[in-house]
This record gives sequence, C-alpha cells and structure tokens, in this order.
Amino acid sequence: MMANKAAGENRSLVSSDSALPEEKVVPATAPSHSRNKKPPSLRSKALQYLARRDYARAELRQKLLLLSEDAEEVEALLEDFSARGWLSDTRFAEQWTHQRGSRYGAQRLKQELRMKGVAEETIATALEEIADGEEARARAIWQRKFGALPADMNERARQVRFLAARGFSLDIAYKITGSLDE
Repeated sequence: MMANKAAGENRSLVSSDSALPEEKVVPATAPSHSRNKKPPSLRSKALQYLARRDYARAELRQKLLLLSEDAEEVEALLEDFSARGWLSDTRFAEQWTHQRGSRYGAQRLKQELRMKGVAEETIATALEEIADGEEARARAIWQRKFGALPADMNERARQVRFLAARGFSLDIAYKITGSLDE
C-alpha cells in the first residue's frame, strides 16, 4: 500500500508540465575529442605493459602479436627494448623466483618460467640463488598450513601431497613431515 501511494506521488510530480522546462535530446555519441584520438602505437602499448611489471621476452611478444600482425615490427621493437635494458629475461626470472619463491618450490617455479618462455640456462641461474633455502621455505609453508606432525599415514600422505603440489621435492616433503612408526 505504501508503494502504491509513493508511486502515485511520483506520477503527480512527473505529470506537472509547468514546473519543468522542456529538455533537448542529445544523441548518444562519443565526445569529439575521443573521435580524433589515435589508437596507441605498438611501442607505447609495450611500454605500458612494462611499466606495470617485468615480462619475459616470449610473453611480451605474444601480447604484442595480438595487437599487430606484423611479426617483424614486433621483433624489431623487442630487440630495441632489449638493447636499452628495458626487457631482460634474466631480470624477469630473478624477479619471478624471488616474488613467488616464498610460496612455491623450485620445481613449480621452473615449470612456470618454462611456460613464460624463459631459456633453461636463465631458469637454472635464477633458481640457484634460492636453492639454499628450499627446505626452510617448505618448512615455513608447512608450518603455516599444518603446524603439527601427522598423526597417521593418511594425514602424512595429505601433507606430502600438499608440499609436492607446491613444487617441493618428495625428499624435502618426507623430511619435513617426519617419520611415523610403521
């Protein structure tokens, strides 16, 4: 009942012709300044990507090929960026391993970098820097998730699977979960 009463009041306000001036209808078109705007060049789009984060060369190439069909232009641009030091697979791999290394093991990081198109030598170099702390990182992750040694074989299997899914070796996973009397 209240809704009908409120709707009736709204109708009476809208129907009064003398209170509101007549409005002109403006067509829904884009403002004139946006019609004259050129689409961003391939170079500026690549710089926008790199301003947000580092990219592997293959990853950036893939993104740029979606914007331009000219593969030679994309390659020339990537060469220029590499020569200037703006694009570096080594820097990308180091940054990636340090950023994600606190949550994942070397096996997973290696696979992710392969998927990004980073060379095997570059991956090996980046992973060498964090290899020393592999067990400590795995133990910290395990501690946050579980905090206590497993009570039975099923629980141990679950904890080992968790660490293995995070990219840690089975040797490290078994070492951290401890040995159960069998």
